[in-house]
Amino acid sequence: MDLSNPKPLLNTMDRVSEILFGIIMTLTFTCSIGIANTKNTEIRQLIIGAISCNIAWGLVDAIGYIVSTIVQRSRNRTILNSVLTTSDADKARKDISDSLPPSIASVLEAADLEQIRKKLANLPDSALQVRLTTRHLKKSLMIFLLMFISTFPIVIPFIFIRDTQLALRISNMIAIVLIFLCGWSLAKYVGSNKWLMSFGMTLVGVVLVLITIALGG
Repeated sequence: MDLSNPKPLLNTMDRVSEILFGIIMTLTFTCSIGIANTKNTEIRQLIIGAISCNIAWGLVDAIGYIVSTIVQRSRNRTILNSVLTTSDADKARKDISDSLPPSIASVLEAADLEQIRKKLANLPDSALQVRLTTRHLKKSLMIFLLMFISTFPIVIPFIFIRDTQLALRISNMIAIVLIFLCGWSLAKYVGSNKWLMSFGMTLVGVVLVLITIALGG
């Protein structure tokens, strides 16, 4: 195992999804600034609301990840226990095949599944335990932080710029740039055209901003 290049806690798709969700949630608040009255007190309340909302959704996503991990590991334990305790080798091989992605299961023959079954039989008892590891907790923390931190680049202009409309335009531009970068990263991850995907995601962001401006933003 290459310890110099450890596996990241979250893959690119997961990271981009959390950041995009955070951006969209923040935009629902910042774009309301241009529609509502622009008193400083109300702006502060909207900013606090945006940050609080992303904290709440960050916690929801983080806890949701923990719950889904426990459920998935419990399901894996059930399948493994069934494979290890059944006396029907055909049923064991079918359970193994059903637990694999269809594209992988379709290329495995009975002999391949039998080898897997035999290797599973040699697993230690600890493999049947359902427990969270430190890595799982770190991943849940990373999910929360991505959602939380994605708020700040978009609300910072409202903190330092007194002109609300100017701050709103700069905030929208920052959001568009962030969406573009998310599209670029996602395109690299899936092997798609970087410019096409980035501009496609940016176009969606621009449309959303234009709609809010047309409504009074």
